[in-house]
Amino acid sequence: MTTSILQVNDLHVAYGKVEALHGLNIRVGAGQIVTVIGPNGAGKSTMLNAIAGAQVANASTRGAVLLRGADVGSYPVEQRVAQGMSLVPESRDLFTTMSVEDNLLLGAYTRYRRREKDYAATLESVYELFPRLRERRMQAAGTMSGGERQMVALGRALMARPTLLMLDEPSLGLAPLIVKEIFRVIVRLKETGVGILLVEQNARAALQAADYGYVLETGEVVMEGPAAQLANDPKVIDTYLGLNKKSA
Repeated sequence: MTTSILQVNDLHVAYGKVEALHGLNIRVGAGQIVTVIGPNGAGKSTMLNAIAGAQVANASTRGAVLLRGADVGSYPVEQRVAQGMSLVPESRDLFTTMSVEDNLLLGAYTRYRRREKDYAATLESVYELFPRLRERRMQAAGTMSGGERQMVALGRALMARPTLLMLDEPSLGLAPLIVKEIFRVIVRLKETGVGILLVEQNARAALQAADYGYVLETGEVVMEGPAAQLANDPKVIDTYLGLNKKSA
């Protein structure tokens, strides 16, 4: 078994009297892509925000969130980032008037505060992953296409040099060719040993890229297993992949 990067035990999240997540148990290993698929409203983004410590103010959370064995459940977002956790939200949240490079460098802010000097090397590795960002590094982020903005958001998260990278709907609104490029990078990243937790509406692409998967419905895990096994499960095919498994 691979070394555990993330272990979520019995996670509950409630908004007032309405419980959105009911006893979630999820594990992500080093160098492993774990995907969570499910319908809209299943609680996928709520799960990511709870793990990252970014849930809304009126939410109450209980359960354990272990990052490399340490319980970070009481840590604020900034401290979780400093411990090696990065979240790329669905909204991407770029500083649109700032340049691409300045947006990327903001991702290394916690490393800068720790007086680390090697973030320039990380920037170079991001440019190697996304050559288009190097070409447009001085361009305002707000003038980029949707796919390019997703590259900036992903690159900014990588600048923190995370051990756990969480992605919320990275393919949302992107053209098919850009989706393929984003997933190519995601698969390449796992070779560095980072653990990746992927929430994705495109269940086919997610299961093709992932090692392990969970199916979340109405706040509960209803199925889990190796991604290839889930991709061949009749219920998953009918509900999330369509009747023709071989379609694009």
